[in-house]
Amino acid sequence: MKIQLSEHFTYQKLLKFTAPSIAMMIFTSIYGVVDGFFVSNYVGKTSFAAVNFIMPFLQILGTAGFMLGTGGSALVAKTMGEGDKEKAKRLFSLFVYVTFLCGIVIGAVGIFCIRPIASLLGAEGEMLRGCMDYGRCILVALPFFMLQFEFQSFFVTAEKPQLGFFMTVASGVMNMILDALFMAVFEWGLIGAAAATAISQMAGGVLALVYFFRPNTSLLRLTKTEFDGRALLKASVNGSSELMTGISMSLVSMLYNMQLIKYAGEGGVAAYGVLMYVGMIFFSAFIGYSVGTAPVISFHYGAGNHGELKNLLKKSSVIIGAFSVGMLVLSELLAWPLSAVFVGYDEELMELTLRGFQIFSFSFLLAGVPIFGSSFFTALNNGLISAFISFLRTLVCQIAAVLIFPVFLGIDGIWISIVAAEFMAVLITVFFVFRMKEKYHYL
Repeated sequence: MKIQLSEHFTYQKLLKFTAPSIAMMIFTSIYGVVDGFFVSNYVGKTSFAAVNFIMPFLQILGTAGFMLGTGGSALVAKTMGEGDKEKAKRLFSLFVYVTFLCGIVIGAVGIFCIRPIASLLGAEGEMLRGCMDYGRCILVALPFFMLQFEFQSFFVTAEKPQLGFFMTVASGVMNMILDALFMAVFEWGLIGAAAATAISQMAGGVLALVYFFRPNTSLLRLTKTEFDGRALLKASVNGSSELMTGISMSLVSMLYNMQLIKYAGEGGVAAYGVLMYVGMIFFSAFIGYSVGTAPVISFHYGAGNHGELKNLLKKSSVIIGAFSVGMLVLSELLAWPLSAVFVGYDEELMELTLRGFQIFSFSFLLAGVPIFGSSFFTALNNGLISAFISFLRTLVCQIAAVLIFPVFLGIDGIWISIVAAEFMAVLITVFFVFRMKEKYHYL
């Protein structure tokens, strides 16, 4: 039986409703992980470092889709909660069309800027060429990559999270197959990895567009629309935290790479890449849960159902806490086998990666609170607080930590700085949750 946004959510319903979103985000994160595995094992350490070096820049360019997806879905779900379904469809269509056009423009600019950006960050020689080859191929598919980010939120709002999951899995499996074909069989190297990802991203975006353009059984459909500057501004403000998160995390990753080049050379960048791959998958579970619950929170906020808001926050706190403990334990257990999969061919690099894992894993115990907290305020259409939490977590705290800790602790200080930044973000999030309880009546 289909679960509707308007229902009362038990633990079982909440987990069932959000499970497709969690799985969808995890499969999305697998794009980079699969590329990294094949590049590391079939092309080598320098190309693997190049992929990790340029990836933050590519992620920055794609975050506009996540911004309009999360911010727009909050506005669309709130509009549905208020009873205006036709307006919700028009807003949904506007956000999708604008995202695709932005993707074309941003992708074109990115293709021309990628060489000076990579060079400015410190890439040179073979590593610089790898950044350019991989990045330019990926940017051809940027409009579809942005749509994939956006549709992750809108499939949930349309009460079709399972369909969104299916489409993401289909494109993810395609990426894996093409990676194996292009790199292991055809031996196309770094270009093969980029082509596999670009093709799978295009397929995922096109499948979603076809579904929403045709008559369907969901709550949303792409229709004729009209320009609404206020709605776009509102959605952008609502989703600014997600934009801030994407940009900040990417900027911080660039800073981490610069610090790692300084303290550990290319090996440090490669080790950090392995940790980020695992972090992407684990953090995706928190993000997926947040994406899955956001339309429900927005709907009940729009309907003025304070009792259900209290219920959703209470149960989500318990679920996030359980996820956090489980991820810490799992990451410590999997540290050696995951390191061996990516860098087992280099003993020194393997040792560096394992040491990083032992410290970095503790960030999983903390990160779920600020990730969900930021999404919670986005769902309440309070983009300012949501963005503030994201800004402090992903930029201010991270930059301060990564600049200070390595001075005293060397390479270990870089891993410790990630954990310290998440701890500070938890304190900030808890402060805002209690600060705003009287306004939103969720406690």
